[in-house]
Amino acid sequence: MMEAAGKDVVVALGPSEDGLMSDATGTVISGVIAFAAAVIGAVIAGRYAKHGAEAGGRKAVEAALTQVHGQAAAEHWQWVRSQRHQSFAALLAAYAALDEVLTRIAPEVQNGAGFDEAARREVREQTLELQAKTSQLALWGPSEAYALAYAITGKSVAAVHALLHIESVSSRSSSADWSSFGQARDGMVQAHATFLQRAGEIIRDPRQPIS
Repeated sequence: MMEAAGKDVVVALGPSEDGLMSDATGTVISGVIAFAAAVIGAVIAGRYAKHGAEAGGRKAVEAALTQVHGQAAAEHWQWVRSQRHQSFAALLAAYAALDEVLTRIAPEVQNGAGFDEAARREVREQTLELQAKTSQLALWGPSEAYALAYAITGKSVAAVHALLHIESVSSRSSSADWSSFGQARDGMVQAHATFLQRAGEIIRDPRQPIS
């Protein structure tokens, strides 16, 4: 009886086979779950890392493009300013050339010498050159400078026509004709002075208008 009871006690205290199998199965399942969680976590982290890298890459590309575009715009503006200033200088040079011709020929016409073919060709060429430089300035602006340049051309052409009229009527020219020519020449000078002042202000202004 005591022997049997002892055996029963021993049996009751020891682990059963079913218990060992249950513990092992639980360990395996826990390991699988932990591994799966690690894999899923790694995948999610990888996706977020990829998304972050792509977003960062896009930001870097956008920043680079913005910088390039900004630099290109600044360089283009500097080029426009350079072209504008050159057109100002070319217009003033053309005006000076025509003014010199009129100043030289007008006294000869007044003395009755008239226009020879060379003088007539010179006046025509210099007038056309001034008109061409005015048109060129219109390409670069600003519009205010072009309007002032156009005023120079208009006054200069009026002076040329007045002198040609005097030469055509020769001895029949009157003081009124010469007065008209003098007024036209004064208009040339005033238009030139106005353009020169404003063009200088535009050139010196670093924030000069683009249009």
